[in-house]
Order: sequence, then structure tokens, then C-alpha cells
Amino acid sequence: MTYDSTNNFNDDLNDDIDDNVDNENETIDHDNSIEARKKQSQSAQVRKRIDDLLEKKRLKELLDDTDDW
Repeated sequence: MTYDSTNNFNDDLNDDIDDNVDNENETIDHDNSIEARKKQSQSAQVRKRIDDLLEKKRLKELLDDTDDW
């Protein structure tokens, strides 16, 4: 640790603070990426469910049309 007469701690303290901020940012970025993956997964499940329901509706309409014969 270096001593500065105007500031008791010089670069070492600032470096420690910067390191802590960087670690917090990495944690936040990691949390955001986890949340983004969850949203993507949920969106994919919703899209699949919609596709399944549309296919079921299409097949039902086809089946109902065959009764007209």
C-alpha cells in the first residue's frame, strides 16, 4: 500500500474498490443472462403450445368437414 500525504491510501484502495465493482457487475450480468434464458425457454414453450393448439384446431375443422359427406 502506498502512502500519499493528501490521501492516506492511494491506488491500492481504489483498485480494491474497482475489483469489487467489477465482481458485482459480473454477478448482475450472470443474473441477467439466467433471466434471459428463462424468458427464452418460457417463450419457446408458449410458442409450442400455441402451435399445438392451432394444429389441433385445424385437425378438428378437417374432421368436422368430413361429416358433411
